[in-house]
Amino acid sequence: MISINGLTKKFGALTALDNLSLEIGPGEIFGFIGPNGAGKSTTMKILACLMRQDSGEARVCGHDTRSDADSIRRLVGYMPDFLGVYDDLRVDEYLQFFAAAFSVPRVRRRAVIDQVLELTDLTEKKGAMVDSLSRGMQQRLGVARVLIHEPKVLLLDEPASGLDPRARIEMRSLLIELRNMGKSLMVSSHILSELAEMCTSIGIIERGKLLYAGSIQEAYARVRSTALDIGESAQPGTMDRVVVCLHASSPPAESLAPRLQGHERISNIKIDSPRMLTVDVRLSDADGHSFLIDLLHAGGARIHSVAPIEVKLEDAFLKLTTGALQ
Repeated sequence: MISINGLTKKFGALTALDNLSLEIGPGEIFGFIGPNGAGKSTTMKILACLMRQDSGEARVCGHDTRSDADSIRRLVGYMPDFLGVYDDLRVDEYLQFFAAAFSVPRVRRRAVIDQVLELTDLTEKKGAMVDSLSRGMQQRLGVARVLIHEPKVLLLDEPASGLDPRARIEMRSLLIELRNMGKSLMVSSHILSELAEMCTSIGIIERGKLLYAGSIQEAYARVRSTALDIGESAQPGTMDRVVVCLHASSPPAESLAPRLQGHERISNIKIDSPRMLTVDVRLSDADGHSFLIDLLHAGGARIHSVAPIEVKLEDAFLKLTTGALQ
């Protein structure tokens, strides 16, 4: 649905995008992550045909952003990070205006507006003035506006910005519902926990360079590899392996390590402290990683705890970025 190859954009001496390449498939929610000024909004504006790149190619549903912008505008719904609304209009008037702007046939406008209001849970606010809406409702109205022409691709720049916890949860549920309807979404956000719960894939960008693009699970695998000091050579099977932290009461960790070495389901053993080991374990449907306890108890060891290392999207972001700003 979105294909970017070698995209470069400069503003004077500042390189906003540096040879950016990525792809987003049908029905994906792609989380676009990066610090302020990393190039997220610039990428979305190019995809929405609001800005032209200096070099490289960007395509939406097969259409080139430079040569076929009109076709792309019919297929894309773009919501900027700061949504402008017309305060002196009612909610239904606001949507009527954009339905006309997108050439939605007059005979269909009422039905389409009712549909997007129901989808965004704003039906009861249909006759309310736009400036009377809460921040969360205005954000949902922004989503309703970008849906008015039934786009296939949504570009949402910080849709949860400034929302309270309840409004963020409602927004997340709405975006998941849009994915279930078959739409492809590119969503930027600084609320990484929200992205982790709804995205099918992520891209991490810093200073205009794409540092990572792929599944969240593979990003987590890179963090787990760091826990074992094995760099990028970690086991690739992220769904059937786990890094386990093992805390022993006795004997010392240096004595336990040899007992684990050579086991067919254990690799990359690391001694973290006199009583603690980190172990890369291949999981089993039958016993998960609990076989470790039986294995060590059989050798007379006393185990205080055995627990998988929990990895969060924040951990992956910190590992894959340097903190450098433009």
